Amino acid sequence: MTETMRRRAQYRRLAFRLESWMRTRLWAQVMAGLVLGVLAGLLLGPEAGLIPRDTAELIGGWLALPGSIFLSLIKMVLMPLVLSSIVLGLAASASDPAGLRASGTRLAGFVGVTTLAAALLGATLGLTIAPGTLIDSATAEAVAGDAPLVVDAAEEAPANNDRLGEIIQTAPDLIVGLVPDNPLASAVQNEMLAIVIFGLFLGAAYVSSTNKTRLDPLLGVFEGLLEVSMTVVRWAMYITPYAVFGLTAQLLARLGVGSLAALGAYVGTVLIGLAILLILYLALVALLGRMNPLKFQSAVGEAQLLAFSTSSSAAVMPLSIRIAVEKLGAPPSMASFVIPLAATVNMAGTALYQAVAVIFVAQVAGVTLAPGEIAIIVLTLVAASIGAPGAPGVSIAILSGLIASFGIPPAGLVFVLGVDRFLDMARTSVNVTGDLAATRILAVSTHRKEED
Repeated sequence: MTETMRRRAQYRRLAFRLESWMRTRLWAQVMAGLVLGVLAGLLLGPEAGLIPRDTAELIGGWLALPGSIFLSLIKMVLMPLVLSSIVLGLAASASDPAGLRASGTRLAGFVGVTTLAAALLGATLGLTIAPGTLIDSATAEAVAGDAPLVVDAAEEAPANNDRLGEIIQTAPDLIVGLVPDNPLASAVQNEMLAIVIFGLFLGAAYVSSTNKTRLDPLLGVFEGLLEVSMTVVRWAMYITPYAVFGLTAQLLARLGVGSLAALGAYVGTVLIGLAILLILYLALVALLGRMNPLKFQSAVGEAQLLAFSTSSSAAVMPLSIRIAVEKLGAPPSMASFVIPLAATVNMAGTALYQAVAVIFVAQVAGVTLAPGEIAIIVLTLVAASIGAPGAPGVSIAILSGLIASFGIPPAGLVFVLGVDRFLDMARTSVNVTGDLAATRILAVSTHRKEED
């Protein structure tokens, strides 16, 4: 059995149960959980007035328990799953190092261009639709509580030139910091990009080795690590409908329908942007991937649904690899290298969401951003989204730091937090679509795709 055939059989086995579960009405179970979660949240919400708020918060916390367990399980195996996938993908490409370098270079270009385009699109939509201006002051003050809604002149952000100079001055340290001097510490701190780079170095060292036979036991360790990681992911999948139910119920119980309605323009702005980004991916697949967009959409539909249900690119990774190999014509070695790497750094949907969120928060606070400030925000979000750790709440942490650096009061973040879970589901689905689009385009551009 050749290495390609062995790798194909391995990922077919790892993804088989996930795909089988998808075909046993996962979508129906998730949708049922979503609908029931909405109903439960309405009963617990402030509009119904059936239960005291403290009691409703307590019940919501218990209902969200399956969701918290699901996220913890995925987070627990995320590091070994990504590390082993990248190392094994590079090892499988040892016979074609030139093709491997070409794939990595093209992936970097794809991620950089699409992430920049997504951040610019988000900023443009945020400025054009201006969802933050639709939040009336009474609603803003009620939600914000004691948080400040106006800029204190004494706490204004530094000038654009000072901020740009600071970014240029600290850039060398940031680049050096990408190389993990202590991979174990990076794993403990959930620094996903550092783990990816560590995996790239390990895989590249294997490819460059002149005595690969002595390294076979090390590959066996990574294969076992991948196997057990996927087993944990499969266990987590069984509680997905309950997780969706609980998290949805907790969201509505906490905010109520009134607050969500007030955020309709903000949510709609993000969803419009994600829809345009999805169309962009389909266009790139048609132009560069030489594949009918409808056929591509049909092929990746299962991965999109699972990504939307779980809000986790890592949970979808095995299914994405299977789809890339079986339906998109990517060689197994390329799929096992590109998909885990793209799942970590290809966050165009996240960059779009964060661009809209920053502008929304500024509008809620009545802050007008200058064109130079918006340009710096876009560039910062491109870098931050690519290097963001794969952990829940990271987007909010990035937003908090970014708006603070521009002197924007943080009151509007309360609104962003309220609907972050739903928008996280939507942007994860688009991010996974981008991963698969990149894999198809790379397979064609390197002339290694299988004939349809």
